[in-house]
Formats: sequence, C-alpha cells, structure tokens
Amino acid sequence: MIIETERLILRPFLETDAEDVFDYLHEPAVNCFASMKLDTLEDAKAEMKKRVGETEYCFAITLKENGKVIGEIDAYPEAGEPHADETASKDTFSPCWMLNLAYSGKGYAYEAAHAFFDYLFNEKGARRIYAYTEDYNLPSQHLCEKLGMRREGLFLEFISFVNNPDGTPHYENTYQYAILQKEWK
Repeated sequence: MIIETERLILRPFLETDAEDVFDYLHEPAVNCFASMKLDTLEDAKAEMKKRVGETEYCFAITLKENGKVIGEIDAYPEAGEPHADETASKDTFSPCWMLNLAYSGKGYAYEAAHAFFDYLFNEKGARRIYAYTEDYNLPSQHLCEKLGMRREGLFLEFISFVNNPDGTPHYENTYQYAILQKEWK
C-alpha cells in the first residue's frame, strides 16, 4: 500500500532505508520511543529487515522530491475495549508517529498523519483513533489538535519508558486524544 500527498509518499519500509531511519532513531526525541533506539547502522539494517513484510499498517514517511525517509507512522487494529475477547470488532487504532527533528516545523507530520487517518477511516474501517502524548511533548499535542482530535484526559504518572539516574522508573504524565470516524467526515 502506498499513500501519496502533495509532498510525501507513505510507503512500506525497504532494507535500503536503514541509514535514514538511523538518523532519527539513534537518539529518539521523546522517551516513549526509547525502546526503538538504534545504537548502530547494523542495528538499523536488522530493523529494516524485520519491517519489510509490513505493508498495511506501518509506513515510512518519505519526501516525494527525493525519496528520503524522514519519519514513520503506524497503527494496528485493536478492540476498543481492553478486556474484549478475540471475536470483538477491531475498529480502534492508536497511531504512533515520529519525524526526524531536522524536518519538524514544516507541516510534514500533519500532512502524513492526515493522510494516514484518512486511510484508516476510509480504507481500514476505523471507528475510533486515539493517541497518547507526553505532557511535555507540545508539538505532538498541537498535531493531535490540528487533526481535530479532542483531549480526553490526563493520566498522571501513567507509564515509564526510561529510568531515573538512581535506577527507579521515571513515570510520565500522558494526555490521551481521540477522534471518531463520524467526527472526521
């Protein structure tokens, strides 16, 4: 699957994307991506080999003008209710987006996320899309609001992605945003 916008192409990852992905994953900008950190270009190459088969829900965000990977966006179908059994409808998605900081502030994240939401709602049958963002990640909060998502709540000390210097978990405050299909149209 390929999604095209005015300036971007969202496409499945290729093994040749390793260097571009390493550019933004060697030092993730926010703690929620700490587990995705890549220490070496070899790690990036191995990660790209894992991602090559995913063609429906995980996309490289590339510049149309030169094919450079400047970020990624993904979301997988899930049941809206956390205790649902395997027969429950999987019509809820929680996207994760990440952009190389060198390309932030140019509208690329909005352009990619808007096209991806359109894809999820219109092609994948999404009923609800929700996103979590740390309370200090103002650009991500702004993006959620620009996409028409409403802030649904603030979870205090919700989750830990990294440890404090003393080794104890560093818990972060997290906002949840969401939008329904009927609100998107």
